[in-house]
Order: sequence, then structure tokens, then C-alpha cells
Amino acid sequence: MINLGFLACSAIPLLVPSLVAKVIDSVILDITIIAFGIFVCSVYLSAAAYSVRIISDYGTYTFGDFFAAFKKAWPSGLVMGAFAFVIFMVATFVLPFYLSVEPPMLGLAITAIIFWTSLFAVLSFQYFFTVYARLSTNIGKAVKKCILIAMDNTGFSIFLLFHNILALLLSVVFAFMFPGFVGVVLFNDQALRLRLLKYDWLEANPNANRRKIPWDALLIEDREKTGTRSLKNFIFPWKY
Repeated sequence: MINLGFLACSAIPLLVPSLVAKVIDSVILDITIIAFGIFVCSVYLSAAAYSVRIISDYGTYTFGDFFAAFKKAWPSGLVMGAFAFVIFMVATFVLPFYLSVEPPMLGLAITAIIFWTSLFAVLSFQYFFTVYARLSTNIGKAVKKCILIAMDNTGFSIFLLFHNILALLLSVVFAFMFPGFVGVVLFNDQALRLRLLKYDWLEANPNANRRKIPWDALLIEDREKTGTRSLKNFIFPWKY
């Protein structure tokens, strides 16, 4: 149901510009509508991030939690909206512009710098909603923690990005109802929650080897709570 609400929000940046273009042909107006739609979608997902963490923590989720989350989550939604809009502008206008700059080597060098900087920013900001919801109500601290987590967990961050891309591609088959964008937010929250177990353990064991985290021991409680899930259990959960 929350995915359905997000689809309604996404209609603003995806469909409204083409409809308006039939009446008013203005690039600036199109960009303005897209920017507004991106901010609406981001605020919506920020509320989702604040509420679905209850699921990650094995709590009972209600739609009331989602609507109540807007009061706490909207600042992070605005920040993520600004970031998403910048990435949109970079991909749509900035990179094509510098690829056409003469001499070609100069344009290619600037394009490479912008691309890799943007990629690192994407790797970092994929944690933003969940970091803000779980660790901090301060925007600046949340951004700093996202960067530090991405730098300290490079391989994990790359895996998370590829996983999310594949999850969204799979969502196309199910009309973005499953897992959808909200499913991705839930996965990111769960990923961060488990990653935080590592930092709690390192804080308790400051002299330990950071490359040898005892995951089997750290995940005992989670494995006991989740138990074993079969395909039959997944399809008919009420029988178990």
C-alpha cells in the first residue's frame, strides 16, 4: 500500500511534464515540475524510512506509524530531494555538456571527475534515509556518517547499490508493488541495522581485528528470531 502511494507521487515528475508540454512548451517549467515531483517523492520515502524501521526491529507495523513519521522525516526528505535533483541535472545536462567540450581530452577529464564524484555521492547517500532515521536528527551529522560508512564499507556499499538496482528492475515485473522503492528502503534499513552490530562490537572490543568480525556470534539473536523460512512458509505464512 505504501508502494502504491509512492507510485502516485512519482506521477508528478514522470507524467505531469509531458502533459503540461502539450499546452505550454517550456524547458524551465518542465524542470520545475520535475524538481517539485522529486521533492515530493523524497519526502514520502523519508517517512517510509522512519516507519519501516519498526519492521527491521521486529515490531508491529501500522499505517498510523507511516503518517506519524512525516513530522520527523520531512527534513531528510528535502535534503535527499535536493541531492536527487542535483544527480538528475548532472546526468541530464552537466555530463553531456562536458562530453562535448573542446578539446575532447579536457572534456573527458572533467566528465570523469564529475562521474566518479557523483558515484561516490550515490554510494554514500543510499544510507541517508536510514542513517537519519536511526542515528541522528541532525542533517549535517547524518551526511557525515553516510560518507564514513561508505568509505569504511566500500565493498558492502557497492553490493548494496547493485542489489537495489536489481530490486528495482525486478519491481518492474510487479508494477513496482514488490519490492518497490519502499521495499528497497526497508532493505537498506535492515542492512544498516546489521552493519551497526559490527560497530557496537568494535566499540566493545577496541583492540580487535576490524577484518575479522564474528558475524556468526553477532547474528545469533537475529537468526533465532527469524528462524527457517521455506517457500511454502512464504506463500502460506498463516499456516505456520
